[in-house]
Amino acid sequence: MSRGAETSDAGREKRLDQAIEMTFPASDPIAVGPPTGTQAPPQPVSTPHGEVRAGARVVTVFGGTGFLGRRIVGHLRARGFTVRVASRHPKPQKGDDPQLSSIAADIHDASSIDVAVAGGFGVVNAVSLYVERGSETFQAVHVAAAERLANAARKAGVERLVQISGIGADAKSASPYIRARGQGEEAVRAAFPQASIVRPAVMFGRDDAFLNTLIKLLRRLPVYPMFGSGGTRLQPADVEDVGEAVARLLQRTEPGGVTVECCGPRIYSYEELLRTIAGGANVRPILMPVPFAVWHALGWAGEFVPGAPVTRNQVELMEIDTVASPGKPGFAALGIEPQPMEEVLERMLRAS
Repeated sequence: MSRGAETSDAGREKRLDQAIEMTFPASDPIAVGPPTGTQAPPQPVSTPHGEVRAGARVVTVFGGTGFLGRRIVGHLRARGFTVRVASRHPKPQKGDDPQLSSIAADIHDASSIDVAVAGGFGVVNAVSLYVERGSETFQAVHVAAAERLANAARKAGVERLVQISGIGADAKSASPYIRARGQGEEAVRAAFPQASIVRPAVMFGRDDAFLNTLIKLLRRLPVYPMFGSGGTRLQPADVEDVGEAVARLLQRTEPGGVTVECCGPRIYSYEELLRTIAGGANVRPILMPVPFAVWHALGWAGEFVPGAPVTRNQVELMEIDTVASPGKPGFAALGIEPQPMEEVLERMLRAS
């Protein structure tokens, strides 16, 4: 896979990845807590060839300890950006990277957001919520908090804002999750008109909750229950490619305001996806269609059980095709050749 001549060599990327994982282990991506400090404002520096030199440019990443957020942080550092990771309970830095730091901030509290974005060149909102619990609702996180962060970024003079949304986001959807994603995009653009929106498809990676879960279940279950008839279409994307897309959006000199849909190179039906994974794992379970009405009932019941394997929003997402929209910019617009799922799947299976 080609990621462009500007990416760092493999050894440097590995060291950066190790430093990030030591400093910011996987955790809840919602940032909560009092601010712990600030950094001096960076001085803008530009270079020829249509890109901004990243040296001394600070980017604050909210949700930077999550599955996608950690990749965003890694790709930003690989391109020379100084990165602040805003998280709920930042841990003392264990690596030796002086341009990588943590800061406590509350995505629901404007004053702590102001501290986290002060003096920054860019902001990334990678905070996400998949199950509503108490005051943590889709509306509170994906709409109100996204708007709050966009307003703070604009007032602070931040030049670039990237909002992570999701493929299929639709402000008029009947699904609370999908609707909140779409309304969040609208709220962010109203507050920060030049914000870039990134809509990833379902993402895979070595520590994901997607392929790893399917591999485990397909190996264990002789009969695998499918969502519906298995005809829903998906276009999975490598989480590393999505992280690189965000980094390139922050480095572009072209005006913002673009919406990029990050989807992989192949469209699968759900049944095709399962058969591809099962074949790679050398298992042949019986794939049994299960009506969506049954899944909705299970998803509703799962809302009352912490850690339930199925939620309502997952069922709703599986009822719609999550593929790239015709005419929307994608990886190609950023010079990225997306990696096939099969290559990552093969490495994961070897490791397991």
